[in-house]
Order: sequence, then C-alpha cells, then structure tokens
Amino acid sequence: MTKVEAIIQTAKLEPVKTALQELGVEGMTVLEVRGHGRQKGHTEFYRGREYTVDLIPKIKLEMVLPDAMVDKVVQAITGSARTGQIGDGKIFLSRMDDAIRIRNDERGDQAL
Repeated sequence: MTKVEAIIQTAKLEPVKTALQELGVEGMTVLEVRGHGRQKGHTEFYRGREYTVDLIPKIKLEMVLPDAMVDKVVQAITGSARTGQIGDGKIFLSRMDDAIRIRNDERGDQAL
C-alpha cells in the first residue's frame, strides 16, 4: 500500500476529484492548507497599503491506495492539476505497512 499526498491549487480540486473518481478511487481526505514553495508568496495592495502574502492557500489530498493503482492516480492528478505555472503543487508517496478498518478489524488492502 502507498499513501499519496498531493498539494494542488484550490481551483483544481474539482477536476482532480473527477479524474480520481473515474479511476475508481473510493476514499480521500481533503484539507485546506496554506504554504509556499519556491515562489515565496506575492505582494498585494489592500486599501492603499502594500502587504506580502507569503502563505498561499492550497488543497491537500491524502489517500492510501493499493500499489497497483498508484501510477494511474499520480498520472490523473498531474494531468488534471497541471497549469504549467509555478505553484502547481507536489505529490508525495510513502509506503504504508498496514491499514486496519476499525469497524471489523479488516487489514491491508481489504481495509481500504
């Protein structure tokens, strides 16, 4: 099993969700997060004053998948979230040793 964590632009949530549903991804966690990468934020004006926005709103998707689905999911996320501009996001993959469904103690891929 692999845990997939994707940080994407907020406007790309619906296209990414649609692409994942078409692949049969049944569960995911969606979090509203703030952060920055290389772009380090930007400067804005509000009521005549300049201020720096250094933590940009993003969406974080988390899901644990059987290893056989991971490559297709990564392709779906990159294909539907990419704009070609700085700030498109990142995908992180981590190995998971086990998963346990609390309701009935199922383990491994069956618990997903």
